[in-house]
Amino acid sequence: MNTYVSSESSTPNTSSDPFATAQSSHNCENAPVRHSHRFAKNQRLLTKPAYTQVFNDAPIRASHPCFLLLCRSNDNQTRLGLVIAKKHVKRANQRNRIKRLVRESFRLQQHKLPAIDVIVLARKGADTLTNSEILVIINGLWKRISKRARPQSPDSPN
Repeated sequence: MNTYVSSESSTPNTSSDPFATAQSSHNCENAPVRHSHRFAKNQRLLTKPAYTQVFNDAPIRASHPCFLLLCRSNDNQTRLGLVIAKKHVKRANQRNRIKRLVRESFRLQQHKLPAIDVIVLARKGADTLTNSEILVIINGLWKRISKRARPQSPDSPN
């Protein structure tokens, strides 16, 4: 393993990142909490049983004429599944564009969402929307889902 000596410190850094400085390994108590904005594989609904569970039991829904979000509580973390049917969005480049925009929106909003499994379904007309319109719609649906999925305190009115 390569050891890297930082010019700022004489302490060798034996981490797997040869470009990391020795200072980066120190814990900073005053550092702000940073959320990971990655979209890792464990944040995706990948299997048919995972999709089936959400489709069969989706107590939380948010709707728009071009999109439908179905949600179900999850114990671990927020996960995303996409259903962009060829029946509703004919062209592959449009389906890919919609998926890319939804994933990007999810990646940026995931730290605000509770632990839920979410499926985003595209409806007819979704391919006619511009990128900015899709982002505005999806971000609004995330906010609605977030409000509905958060457990309400017993003191709050219904």
